[in-house]
Amino acid sequence: MMPRRSGVPRLLEVVTLNRSLLIGLAIGLIVGVFIGYQAGSTSAPPAGAGGMGAGLPAGVPPGMPPGMPPGGPQAGVPSQGAGDNFQARIAAMQAVVARDPKNYDAWVQLGNDFFDTRQAQKAIDAYQHALELKPNNANVLTDQGVMYRDLGQFEKAVANFQKANQVDPRHVQSLFNLGVVYMNDLKQPKKAIDAWNKVIETAPQSEQAMQARNALEDAKRAVAPGGG
Repeated sequence: MMPRRSGVPRLLEVVTLNRSLLIGLAIGLIVGVFIGYQAGSTSAPPAGAGGMGAGLPAGVPPGMPPGMPPGGPQAGVPSQGAGDNFQARIAAMQAVVARDPKNYDAWVQLGNDFFDTRQAQKAIDAYQHALELKPNNANVLTDQGVMYRDLGQFEKAVANFQKANQVDPRHVQSLFNLGVVYMNDLKQPKKAIDAWNKVIETAPQSEQAMQARNALEDAKRAVAPGGG
C-alpha cells in the first residue's frame, strides 16, 4: 500500500519501485517496507486514497489508515478520498465478471481497485477468483497476501508469500514481505532473518535488499542474548 503523501511517520522510509506500491511497518526501530505488486493496476490512487500498504505506526491495528486514531474507520471501509474513477471502474469490472466469470484480467483489476479503496476482504475475494484461473501468479499471490495482513490474518499472509516465492524464487517482494510479517506481526525474528538474508542473496542490488539490510540489524539484536 502506498503511504499518503502527508502524515507519514518519520520513522518510515518509502522507496518507489516502478508501479509497485509499498507498505512501511514500524515496530520499535524496525523499518519495514511491505511491498505489493498490483500487477494489473492502470492508475495510481488519488491523493488521500488508501493505497497498497499504507504506513502503520507502532500500535495501530492492521487495516487502519495512517494518522487515524483507534476508533476511526474500520478496516475494509474505503477512504473518503477514493475518487469516482475507482467506483466507475469497479462497477465496470463487476459487470465484466458477471458476464464472463473466467475473465482473469478483469478479476485482477477488480482486486486492485478494491485494494486501492481499502476494501480488503473484497480484494481478497477478487484475487481468489483470479487465482482459481491462474494459480501460479506470484504478483497476485503477493497482493492477496498483503490484504490478508491488512486484516490481521498473518498466517494466511505468510502462506501466500511462501507460495509466491515457490512459484518464482527470484520474487524478492514476497520474500521481503515474509520477513516483515515474521518480525513485526508473528514475533519470530529468526525466521525474519532467514527471509531477509535470502532477499540479499537473491537480488543484492535491489531496493528490497537495501531495506532488508537495515531491518536485519534490529532483527539480530532481537535474537541476541538480552535482546528485545
